[in-house]
Parts: sequence; structure tokens; C-alpha cells
Amino acid sequence: MLPFLWISTFLLVSVTESSPSCRFSETPLATYKHGGQIILGALIPVHQKTVKQTLRFTAKPPSRMCEKFYMEKYQYILAMLFAVEEINASPLLAPNVSLGYEVYDSCYSDLAAIDSVMYYLSGHRSKVPNYSCRSEPPKLSAVVGDSPSSGSVAIARILGLTHFPQISYASALPSLADKTQFPSFVRTVGTVDSQPVAVVQMMKHFNWSWVGILSSNNDYGDEGSQKLKVEMAKNSICVAFAKTLSTPPSKESLNIIIASIQKTKTNVIVLYAYATELIAFFQAIIASKISGKVWIAVGSWLPSAVFTQKDLWTVLNGTLGLAKYSSNIPGFQDFLYGVEPAKYPNDIFIREFWEQVFPCKWKENYTGNKSSATNVTWCTGKEDLTKVDNSVYDTTNFRLSVSVYNAVYAVAHAIHNMLSCQEGTGPFSNGTCADVKDFQPWQLFYYIKRVLFLTSAGERVAFDEKGELKGLYDVLNWQMSEDMKGELVNVGIFDDWGPNGKKLILNEKGIIWGEKYKEVPPSVCCDSCPPGFRKAPREGQPFCCYDCHPCSDGEISNQTDATECMRCPEDQWSNEDRVKCIPKVVEFLSYGEPLGVALSTITSACSLLTISVLYIFIRFRDTPLVKANNRSLSYLLLVALLFCFLCSFLFIGRPSIITCLIRQAVFGTIFSLCVSCIFAKTITVVIAFSATKPNSSLRKWVGSSIPNSMVLTGSSIQSVICMSWVIMYPSFPELNMKTTKGVITVECRDRSITFFYIMLGFLGCLALLTLVIAFLARNLPDGFNEAKFITFSMLVFTSVWISFIPAYISTKGKYTVAIQIFAILTSSLGLTCCIFAPKCHIIVLKPHMNTKEYLISKSQIVKKT
Repeated sequence: MLPFLWISTFLLVSVTESSPSCRFSETPLATYKHGGQIILGALIPVHQKTVKQTLRFTAKPPSRMCEKFYMEKYQYILAMLFAVEEINASPLLAPNVSLGYEVYDSCYSDLAAIDSVMYYLSGHRSKVPNYSCRSEPPKLSAVVGDSPSSGSVAIARILGLTHFPQISYASALPSLADKTQFPSFVRTVGTVDSQPVAVVQMMKHFNWSWVGILSSNNDYGDEGSQKLKVEMAKNSICVAFAKTLSTPPSKESLNIIIASIQKTKTNVIVLYAYATELIAFFQAIIASKISGKVWIAVGSWLPSAVFTQKDLWTVLNGTLGLAKYSSNIPGFQDFLYGVEPAKYPNDIFIREFWEQVFPCKWKENYTGNKSSATNVTWCTGKEDLTKVDNSVYDTTNFRLSVSVYNAVYAVAHAIHNMLSCQEGTGPFSNGTCADVKDFQPWQLFYYIKRVLFLTSAGERVAFDEKGELKGLYDVLNWQMSEDMKGELVNVGIFDDWGPNGKKLILNEKGIIWGEKYKEVPPSVCCDSCPPGFRKAPREGQPFCCYDCHPCSDGEISNQTDATECMRCPEDQWSNEDRVKCIPKVVEFLSYGEPLGVALSTITSACSLLTISVLYIFIRFRDTPLVKANNRSLSYLLLVALLFCFLCSFLFIGRPSIITCLIRQAVFGTIFSLCVSCIFAKTITVVIAFSATKPNSSLRKWVGSSIPNSMVLTGSSIQSVICMSWVIMYPSFPELNMKTTKGVITVECRDRSITFFYIMLGFLGCLALLTLVIAFLARNLPDGFNEAKFITFSMLVFTSVWISFIPAYISTKGKYTVAIQIFAILTSSLGLTCCIFAPKCHIIVLKPHMNTKEYLISKSQIVKKT
């Protein structure tokens, strides 16, 4: 900025020294002006663009040329005229001060905008910054404009040098809110921060999470799209693609954009660009036969010339977007109908406007042969504007005209407040006031920033600290009827003054989504995950792209698109669909279930069988067979086997403190007693047979208490192990919620698994020792020998318990208990059957073999062989 000031100072000195008076420019700009005590400047792009010419600098560069008259922009000029006339006619607003204007055509050109504002500031003479050749009065007040943001930026840097007030009615570039760069800029178009918020609110309302963005390659497109991306990220909405539309759009760049649109799954695309940049794009869309896309219009392109081209209506059908709130301007419609060339002879645009509205030509402007122009309709200036179709000359939509109207009134209210200042209470140094005939631009800007008024339409105008107006937008929907007529229909409103969550109000039933959709079109990267599933992000893709994974066991999700599954409480489990938690099934081996009934029945039957065998042995206790096999040990073994069967009942039913405390100890002690008895019987057989040999040293042990000692020793050692286990690590009932899915297992918690395996280890060693001795004694005479049966019984016993260990470890819940009961029953029944079944067969069914003579004779036969 400083070099610019030095150049300005140099030019000022040069002009002052070279000539005592200012000279007129050789090529004055066309200006529509109206006199007054205070002059208001305006930059309005009445034409759509400037014709770019190749400059070779071999001759004087030609003057600026503009083309394509823009009807809607001309309405902005009329809105300014209407506002000035109202203000000058009002005795209540800025009385005794007449307001004039100077209007320049900026032609959507930054250079034209700079040229115009320099011309305005310098007074229609040599364009020198900070130097005016105007005679006093009139006094310059402010500049209204420009429409495109790029033009506003260019002139804002110049006007900011002297803090000259600038009020834009359409520029929405976010960086224009930066008061460091643009200290004297304000706007009546609404705060730009509101637009991304409003668009994202629409996305959330329609559940769109996968949206494309197309922006122009200028400050407006870049900054606007960046703010939109930030706001989308805050609300968990992903960018499907972000492309830049070159200016002017080339065929190559359009092909790249078209390819991205065809490739993406999104149905919604936000367009952050100017109307003039989108026509070629939409033509390319039509050529590519792309349909079913919903275009979201941001900024000022929605109510624009794009929609005047009927060949674009099909692709634009269903377009949704924001536009400045269209409030009514009382009396403005009548004013528009009353415009005519004779009434405004200084209007440099009205004749071109007349030719656009009415298919006629002005004779004085006609360049062809007038004598041969038989088919030409000549303009008279008396044509009736009320008969013009609204699609040609819109006298109902004052959307951006209101912004111009409000900008003029903001200046008028600032002047009025400046006039109302009283010396001694003014805002400037020492309480002074500004002189309305000789005020500085920054003094007027002080009042402009602080205006607060309601327009005649009831719209509130007040600027914040950034010179921004709170956003108030209409939500418009472009609808094409069956008779091929298109119109913008108001389907909602976004009020930035509203409370959070209630700023956007939509009439969803009034929206038409185009030919392809009858209801809100989806726009997501992936379909929603139903309840019972969670979203799992896809690697390398935005978070809106995901796979639906079912919740794990014990977890649920009861809403759509859940990002995480909720874990159920410990006493609950997920149902089959993973949508709710249900109480876990309380499980234990009960008497009421089939497995419990079967095991208890088998236990009872085996117990009765053992009692029956015991009864037989007692009933036939004096027979040789019972006597020959150590009658007392047989009784003890049968009683022990009976208790082995009965101890199974300690494992069936809901575990309690008592059953958990004693059942393993009882099991270990009783089984040790059984095996000890069998071991003692085996030793007894060995001693009895060996004692019959001549000179045998075992004769002295016959009839001794050795067998009883062995029984006592074996069972005592196991009893000590089990008692130590119970005392040191007592078992207790526990609710196990982790072993089996969805089940609470009531089980006995064995605090020391080591003692359990010590108990089984001792029992195994005792059984193995018995098996070895019985195996070695298997060839003793049959009449006195039951070693063969003991050998077979111990093989069954050891096989069962060796198989028990891996089965016990691999099972869970109540089946662990069932496995142990099965091992108890199988091993006990194996001992009972293998040892006592042959004897019971002889005692009951073959009594002739149960005699002393038969047993002796059989023994002798065996010896001889």
C-alpha cells in the first residue's frame, strides 16, 4: 500500500507542477448522473462482460467495450433511482439535503471497476488517486458496489487508502470481512459465513453426507468453497470431489469435471461460482447426458441469467439454493412500470433497456439502411411496460434490488445521523461533529457502520463489527412444469438471527427434485447401516465411506448408522439381531433339565446296583467264593463304590457354599478309598497265593492287618490333601459371565487348580500301582484269584480318568460338571462290573461252582497245567 501512496503523491505533484489547472480526460467514461448536494457513486455491471481485445500498442488502445445487456442488473439502477427519489422527497430523512448519484457500468471487469471508481473520485478528469478536480459542492459520500467480489476487492483497496465508504450489494467473498485489508468496506448482501452454514443445514436436513463441490478459480470460489468444506467437516459431511471451474472454461477442464461427476456416486453438487461461469458447464452436462443430479446454488447465481436460457431448464430442474431474502419494496413495482426514456433523459442505459424489453430499434441508433428496414419496429418511448411478460421484465422479484435499495438508505441514514449531531456531544475529538458540507470520508463511514433501521418492508439493517449483515436467505427451488414453463419457487427460509437448530425452515412438500426423483434423493457414499451393525471406515477413504459390520456378541446398536456398538451390562446379553440387551440365561446342571435328569437317574440306578451287589455278598457271606476274596474288603469296597455313585449328587443342582466346599474333597477321598481297597485286595491275593509255596517268607503276613493298613494309609493321605485344599483354598459359588456367550454359569470357583491336579495325581498313582500289581498277579489260580478282574477294572478306571483331563479342560459351563459326573459314574460302574459281576453271576446263577470242592479242584487243575 505504501508504494501506491508514493506513486499517488508523485502523480499529484507532477500534475500540479505541469499545469495550474486540471485537464479533461480525452476518453471520458459514460456516466449516468444526477445532481445533488451529496453524490453517491454506484458500480453496477449492466452488461455481462467486457470484450477483450488484443493490444499491440502500435496505436492508441481502444476504449472499453461491453456486451450482453443484463436486464436484472439494470433493475439495480432503477432501485437506486427509486431510493434516491424517496429519500429526497422525505422530510424525515436527511432534510434539506439533496442526494445525487453517478452510476458506472463495471461490465464484470475488475479493470472497468477500478477505472470507474478512479473516475468518480477524480471528478471526470485525469484519474489521480487522492486528488479531485471537482468544484465544491457537490460532496462525494460513498460508493455502492461492485457486484462481483473480484471487482469489489480491487476498488476496496483503493477506497481503503482514505477510508472512503464502500457498500456492496452482492459481493460475498469471505475475505472482504477482513477489516485490516478492507477497512472501509461493508455489505448489505448478508454475512458470507451464513451461506456455508445454511447449505450444510440443508444437507443435514435431507441426510446428505456425500456431496460434490464445484467452484470458480477466483477468490470468491476458493474462499467460499474452503469455508463450505470446513463447515461440512464440522457436521460429518464428506466431500465426494472438489473441482475448480476455469475462467473461461476450457473443453479440457470441462471434460475432467464431467468425468468426475460421472464417476462419483453423489447426487448432490454445490456450485460456488458466478452465473456467467456456469452456462458453458451446464451445456457440457446436457451434452454428456448427465441427469438426476441436484444442484445446490450458493451466492447470487440462483436468481440469474442462467435460468433465462430455456435449453438449460431440463438439467436445472430441481435445483435448490439460497438467494437473498426477497422482501417487498412498497411502491417499487409501480415505479418500474412508470419508467420511460422521456422521464429520464440522462439515463445512458434506458434506450438499450427499451430495445431489450420491446422488440424495437431507435431510429437514431440504427446502423443499417433505414429506408430498406421494412421489418424493423421503431421504438417510440411510449410503449407500455405493464404489458411486458414477467419473464422478460421481472417486476415482482426484488431480491438483489433490495440490497441496492438498503445500501442507498444506509448512506442516507448515516447522513441523517451526521446532521443530527450536536456540538460538544459528537463522536469526534473534543466532542465535535462533522460538517455535512465538508466532511471527511472516514467521518461518514463512522456513521454508516452504526446505522440501525427498519426498511419500509420491515427488514432490519445493521452492520456488525466486520461490516457484515446477518444473513437472511430464501431457499428457492427451480421447477419446470409440464407445459415447459420454469419458475423459482420459494420453499423455505434461512434466518441467521434465529436460534441454533431453528435457523432453517423448509416446506419439503413444495420441493420438486426433477424428473428422476419423486422424493428426497439419497446422496451418501454408502447405504446406512441398520440397527445391529456399526460403521467400519474403509482404509484410505473419507469417513463417510464405510462398511457395515455386525456388532460383536454382547454388544448392540439400536440406531441407524451407529459408529460404535454399545456393550451390554455383565448380567445381560445381546439378542440375535444385536439391537437390544436381554437378561443372560442362568445356567447350572439342574435336576430339571434332560442332562441333569439323565445323570441323576443313572446315578440312582448305579447306586441301587451297588446296594444289590452288597446285599448279595452279605446274603451269601458264608459261601466259599465270598470268603476266598477277602469278605471284609469286599464289603468296604462296595460301600465306597456306593458313596462314589452318591457323590455325583453333590455336583448336580445349583451350587451352594456347602456343596462347593466339600464336593471335590468328598470325591477325592472316596475314590482314594475305593482304589486303596482294590489295591489291598490285590496284595491280599498275592500274599495268599505265595504263602502256599514251600518255604515262602510271606506265610507270616497271611491274615495280618496289612490290607487294612494299606486302605487306611491310601485314604488318609488323600484326606490330608483334600483337607488342606478345603482349608487353604476353599471353593465358593460364583456367577461366571465370561465362559459362555449369553449365559451366566453358576459354578464352584476352585481357587487352586494345583490342589485339584495333586488330588488326581495321587489317585492316578495309586490306581497305576494297583494296575501293575494286578497285572503281574493275573496268572494266579482262578479259584482264589480275582487279579484278572482287578487288572481289567483298573484298565477301565485309568482310561476313564486319563480321558477325563483333556475333556475337563476343553469344556465350559455346566458341561464341565457333567464331564466329571460322567467320569465318576463310568469309572465307578467299571469297577463294580469288572470286579463283582463275575462273582455275582456264579453266586446267583451257578451256585454249584460256589463250593469249596469246585474251587480246590479248579485250582489244582490250573497248577498241573
